[in-house]
Amino acid sequence: MPLAFLIPLFSFAACPLIILFQRWLPMRGAPLAILAIGGGFLVWALATVGFLGASASDPACAVSGITGALTCHFTTTWFEAGIPGVAAGVDQAIHLDWGILIDPLTIVLLGLITFVALGVQLYSLEYMKGDPRFGWYYAWQALFVAAMLTLALADNFLLLYIAWELVGLCSYLLIGFWFEQPGPREAAKKAFVVTRIGDVGLLVGILLLWVNVGSFSMADAFAAAASGALGSGVTTAAAILLLLGAMGKSAQFPFHVWLPDAMEGPTPVSALIHAATMVIAGVYLVARAYPIFAASPEALLTVASIGMVTALGAATVALVSTDLKRILAYSTISHLGLMMLSLGALGWTAAVFHLMAHGFAKALLFLGAGSVMHGVGAHGDVDIRRVGGLRRAMPLTATVFSIGALSLGGIPILSGFWSKDEILLSVSHNLPAIFIVLAFLTAFLSALYMARAMFIVFFGPEGEDSGHAHESPALMTGVMAVLAVLAIGFGWIAFNWPGTFGGFGSFVFYDHAEGFHFNIVLGILSILLAVGAFALAWLIYVRRAVSHQSWRARLAPIVRVVENRYYVDESYQWVIDRIVLTVSAALAYFDRAVVNDVGVNGPADAVRKTGVALRRHVTGHVSAYALAVALGVIGLAIFWWLRSV
Repeated sequence: MPLAFLIPLFSFAACPLIILFQRWLPMRGAPLAILAIGGGFLVWALATVGFLGASASDPACAVSGITGALTCHFTTTWFEAGIPGVAAGVDQAIHLDWGILIDPLTIVLLGLITFVALGVQLYSLEYMKGDPRFGWYYAWQALFVAAMLTLALADNFLLLYIAWELVGLCSYLLIGFWFEQPGPREAAKKAFVVTRIGDVGLLVGILLLWVNVGSFSMADAFAAAASGALGSGVTTAAAILLLLGAMGKSAQFPFHVWLPDAMEGPTPVSALIHAATMVIAGVYLVARAYPIFAASPEALLTVASIGMVTALGAATVALVSTDLKRILAYSTISHLGLMMLSLGALGWTAAVFHLMAHGFAKALLFLGAGSVMHGVGAHGDVDIRRVGGLRRAMPLTATVFSIGALSLGGIPILSGFWSKDEILLSVSHNLPAIFIVLAFLTAFLSALYMARAMFIVFFGPEGEDSGHAHESPALMTGVMAVLAVLAIGFGWIAFNWPGTFGGFGSFVFYDHAEGFHFNIVLGILSILLAVGAFALAWLIYVRRAVSHQSWRARLAPIVRVVENRYYVDESYQWVIDRIVLTVSAALAYFDRAVVNDVGVNGPADAVRKTGVALRRHVTGHVSAYALAVALGVIGLAIFWWLRSV
């Protein structure tokens, strides 16, 4: 376990090596990046074995009194700085450490990141072949993965924030990788700016905790929140500020607008962002800082409400989108909302479980979308109405994509079914009834839009762009096949199988371990909704027995609003054009006309004019000075005479 710091270090080292020496490295250095993440995956496996064999008796490990899980810390001093005491007259010292934290949450997240990243980088060997910046692509991929791994390992908020910002920088570089095109260039800037808004809240929240706790240590902050030492107001404020950062990274309403546009980047980058790096960072932050959120019922309700709005809103937009990658992007937003909903409903384990199941399935779906693009020769958007009937030309891609769609749609017995039902159970037990009703509606829509994409692309009539389609290379389909196996079987680790560690809930938990719960009523209802959604989609898009055009006509105003993504982007633009720019222009005028012209230049102009006026008597002519003296004498004489009279 002490060597777990090598997991990100390998990829950190690979990035500059590829940048500096790519012209001499084979395949522009791609094998170096793959070896780095492969080495990280191997170290993760060794660290996992070490953690499973550890106990509270080990010097670096202890059972957390807050989470109830075994937690191991490995730290080293970064620096110490003395601050002279002003009021008390006693010097104070700031002590900062670099540290890694290994607990069940860290273990499962590191496994997801390293495994998916390894698959994406292998897949990219074929997908990105021939790109003129092939080496740069792998350099930024290595840096991206290293930053996310560091974020997952950090045991203090300062290190987490550094990695957090580095993740944002790498997303900017990869989303805008094809920066010579306007679409990726603008999408990268949009992602960077929108997520920075949330990051300001995160930074303020970290500083608020530091001021009140006196340390950047997560353990100290969690202990202070759990014991009530922070105070309810500070705890709620800190939780909401941390949530702002999580909302930006995990694309929660209203900060979700950047993620659909991020599809302008290479498709393997989308798979990495949506499954194992940037967007899961926000969910991870809330899960990691859960002792702070759990100490504030108001913060938990806020998390649940935002998650519910995000999940339902994104699901409706996915249902009317026509671009394949954007459907998957809105699907990600919706499922991230479900994870937030689960966290707000005290379903901590369910949220983490769904994060894992969703990660494998969503990586599979995006790589499947990339396979479709590769097979039909598309270089930009893929309109699902133009690429129908691909199951004949691309049978392997059709099979694995369908597995991912069925899993996220909640069809038993795939992984997404088990994790989704755990979320529904948490919501039904711990939130008002309106939440479970909306959660079921979201689950139905989730199955419907996944079925729509699957049936139209692979099982519907042949599209205009499908004539020359072909199956993708073996390396691409092989990676997808491995992910398909996990999309099928990962959910089964929820159960307590004889001879195993006792099920997911006995390993990854908050407060206390618990086994998998299956509520018969909720389970049957969710199955009926999921199967019904797929059956309805089959009747509409394959058999054409049901026409949806009449419903579109009846609900035209609502459909128009949804197709325009509820006009959120337009609202942002209106605020910028009408309020931000107007206020900025007024402030600029005030700064120029009042602060600069009056406040700064005014005194200078007054001094200059006074000086000009005062220097008029300095002529340099003796006659003028003599005349002034004579006039002065005469004036004094007259004044003396008048006074004497």
